Amino acid sequence: MAVTLLVVYTVSFFLMRSVPGGPFDRERVLEPEIMQNIKKRYNLDKPLYQQYLLELGKVVQGDLGYSYKINDYTVNEVIREGLPISVALGSLALVFATTLGLIAGVTSAVLRGTWSDALLMLIATLGIALPNFVIAGICIILFVFLIPIFPAAGWGDFNQLVLPAFCLGAPYAAYVARIARTSMLDVLSQDHIRTAKAKGLGPSRVILVHALRGALLPVVSFLGPAVAGILTGSLVVEQIFAIPGLGSHFVQAALQKDYTLAMGLVLLYTVLLYMMNWFVDLSYALLDPRVELG
Repeated sequence: MAVTLLVVYTVSFFLMRSVPGGPFDRERVLEPEIMQNIKKRYNLDKPLYQQYLLELGKVVQGDLGYSYKINDYTVNEVIREGLPISVALGSLALVFATTLGLIAGVTSAVLRGTWSDALLMLIATLGIALPNFVIAGICIILFVFLIPIFPAAGWGDFNQLVLPAFCLGAPYAAYVARIARTSMLDVLSQDHIRTAKAKGLGPSRVILVHALRGALLPVVSFLGPAVAGILTGSLVVEQIFAIPGLGSHFVQAALQKDYTLAMGLVLLYTVLLYMMNWFVDLSYALLDPRVELG
């Protein structure tokens, strides 16, 4: 992971600084003395390789520096405030995605060839095709205006979390459903399942005990890289429901060339993705006894 973080940091550092303009370019031109003082404060007056080494030294020590655009805020403080919100939103979205996706996928596989199978897969296809803002708009119309169950926006109450979490997790639930159906159909055709049925085991026991465990492997593989995206939230969902998570900070940092904040969030996303894939590898040994950890 250390090597990966170093490569990501190096590539991102030089790519961001290769873009024309800078973080302090404004419509109103500042006095040369003021601009020089600002650049000196953030080491932007030094050669590029010195900037790289200075920033890298701080990052290694856990200091991501000050945000260029959010006054008096360090990148660590921005992450400390925004990450718990994105994690709360993403965790509930992950629960929705996994639960709804597995139920739909397993049910569709068991009822293969029926109208229920076709209906569930049609819904899954629509979930994959529709973007988040369309799902969010439909949910707001249904559950805020027509059936006023949830608030339209805001943060702080659990009711304000349910609707955006569902909108964020719905596309992932659709992917999980399709993957789970394909995997379950493959497992149900294997010899040990036929042996279990021949022993007189009930359908529910065969599916839940013998088949489901093997069918979870492809689902877990998909959730590895997906979890990083879910946990860090979605810019669109956060904007629509006025949720102060990390998504808006990340995009604004890129647009405004806030080098330190953008670099900090890129490194955070890299760590999350790396850790989630690592947990997926560990989970293989728990789900499939044939897999050994070396």
